[in-house]
Amino acid sequence: MIDLEKSVTQQIESTFLKERGIELFIKRDDLLHSEISGNKWRKLKFNLDKCVHQKNAGILTFGGAYSNHLVAAAAACASVGLKSIGIVRGEELNSKSNGTLVRCEEYGMELQFISREEYSLRNERYYHEELLLESSNFLVVPEGGANYLGMIGCQELISEIDGDFDSIFVAQGTTTTSCGLALGLDEDQKMYVVPTLKGFNSFEEMNSLFNKAALSQEAIDQIENQIVVCDQYHFGGYGKCTQELLEFIHDFHTNHRIKLDPVYTGKAMYALMDLAKSGTLDNQKIIFIHTGGIQGSQSIIDKTGFNFYS
Repeated sequence: MIDLEKSVTQQIESTFLKERGIELFIKRDDLLHSEISGNKWRKLKFNLDKCVHQKNAGILTFGGAYSNHLVAAAAACASVGLKSIGIVRGEELNSKSNGTLVRCEEYGMELQFISREEYSLRNERYYHEELLLESSNFLVVPEGGANYLGMIGCQELISEIDGDFDSIFVAQGTTTTSCGLALGLDEDQKMYVVPTLKGFNSFEEMNSLFNKAALSQEAIDQIENQIVVCDQYHFGGYGKCTQELLEFIHDFHTNHRIKLDPVYTGKAMYALMDLAKSGTLDNQKIIFIHTGGIQGSQSIIDKTGFNFYS
């Protein structure tokens, strides 16, 4: 289903970067699959294995109206003969509300639309138990695949990269990907995380996931000493963007023929280039993790009327 060899590490040629002594490489996880791409596959991989091993009927998971995770879960489950249930935020929606939800249904996902108030319970164990009264043989996977298995799946990504690098850049949503990557860092390497939510407490969220994985506080402190949070590049908050960001994504695609999205990877790459201008990253070899996500950004593209990829 997934060919890891497609996720090449591609160097970005740039006079600007060369002048600063920066070698930039992009780990092209966006090429893994059209819909189960990037960190979506990484976070689902071991959850799917567990589902098969336990002989579950399928996966029950959560997402918003334009969730890349829901589409990836639906497609991944369908590919191995499992069922899928998607609990969707927004009781006013239906399976024909947008292309994302249409794709989920086409892959056989049963969609259940609930209020935002009820959706706020998505991480509560008692709520999972209530959902499983109707779907008892399903494995519950958190929104975005944000659990221990998802984190370990993302940790594997580091082993596919030449270990000789100074820093790694990644967009941050649930922190699952960044936590997994952090576990694979050498002691002298740094990771720059770019939260896409306004007011997001990266270290608090990462601590929570590390604690669930039973890491000692000493180990967590050591890991977090290697992490730099770049929380000023949210461009207004999750799913929001500015003309400046749109033009940056367009120019990057024009120059390098690589698609970035305005929700995650576009913001992270903008942060990298902005820090490079300040001299923060001089004389470094940097790996940028392309986490996919192009599918879910289509709604923003449509609303702006701006052709990112022309």
